[in-house]
Amino acid sequence: MFGPHAGSEAMMKQNGNNAGRGSYLILSGHDYRSRRKANMHFIAEELRRRGQVRFFSLGFSQLSRVKADPRLSLWQRANAVERHEGVDCYLWRTALHPVNLHARWLYLLEQLAFNAYLSAVPRLLRQWIREADTIVLESGMAIMLFDLIRAENPAARIIYICSDRLDTIAVSPFVREPLRRRQVMLDGIRVPSVAMLDEFPGNSRVFFVPHGTTGQPERPFVNPYTAPTNVVSVGSMLFDPGVFTVAAQAFPEVHFHVIGGGKRALSLSGANITVYDEMPYDQTQDYLAFADAGVAPYRGDGVTPYLADTSMKLMQFAQWGLPAICPHAAVGGKRGRYGYDPADAGSIRAAVGQALASGRFEPWSGLSWEGVTDRILDPHAYPDTTIPSAGHMAAAAHALA
Repeated sequence: MFGPHAGSEAMMKQNGNNAGRGSYLILSGHDYRSRRKANMHFIAEELRRRGQVRFFSLGFSQLSRVKADPRLSLWQRANAVERHEGVDCYLWRTALHPVNLHARWLYLLEQLAFNAYLSAVPRLLRQWIREADTIVLESGMAIMLFDLIRAENPAARIIYICSDRLDTIAVSPFVREPLRRRQVMLDGIRVPSVAMLDEFPGNSRVFFVPHGTTGQPERPFVNPYTAPTNVVSVGSMLFDPGVFTVAAQAFPEVHFHVIGGGKRALSLSGANITVYDEMPYDQTQDYLAFADAGVAPYRGDGVTPYLADTSMKLMQFAQWGLPAICPHAAVGGKRGRYGYDPADAGSIRAAVGQALASGRFEPWSGLSWEGVTDRILDPHAYPDTTIPSAGHMAAAAHALA
């Protein structure tokens, strides 16, 4: 049920020809080839400039169809090594993969599923582990491979990237427990928000490194809009279609553009709503360049305090100086964000109106992804990675607001 594709051993031998250059291995629930970009894509791109990068993608099976996994477009390319933009990629697809069953009476079944999954790890991954100097684990299932990594390569440096708290992404207790037990053995833990610190109580190996900004493409931008006023949303994380239903009815003169909103976006309709499939990251920059406002339509029940610091779409909007419409919990005191209560249509209308009336502000620019990656690899070389005191945290928040 969990075994790798029959061709993976041949791919392993083929990839072994490049083993001498091996240095970085990333284990993630993302895939480097996906159109949708997350922090791991930008980190991998920067690591590629420093040596060989291998990107191994976990937790992908028939169950991924249920959640409209963004890796589904790579279904036929799974279980084979593919070099993409200088990175060796492998998407491990199994018949099923273990998930949180959310029921105590299914605890034993869940345990058996996780054990079976780990026992079926492809030989390719073991080889990549042995050949890596630095292994990067993204929050999620990757931490379950810690013992295997230490057994295969005791000398490897292991860095944990906390993209999300494990309770926020509702992982199984069989994932949370290895993190609890093994976190003191990690060589470094990167948190992009101080609101994530309670996941690692008293751990001196935790370092604060915020997400980076990509910079704008060095090319002319093309206006994709025909309407005079346009509001754009990019991505499907915690997508709440109700925001657009309310806003589109309240502002018939405004056109709302929903890019890559996933299954939930398919329910949207209206003369002033256009729903797009996922598109390449670079192409979305045209939509941001000419929009009048952006929306981060997070579901109210899914917004956690750290999202104000880690939302990639909100950071993108700020990079363009684009006023952002988002739930109150994601405002975080940041400039140019207009909050609403997802359950209150009146507050949604008010937030949209305020954002459109405000106009653009001076673009915000944080660390580059090069700077982020430098700090992840060598946090002690940068004083700003030290976890700040409560007073410094308040001052930093005020400076970014």
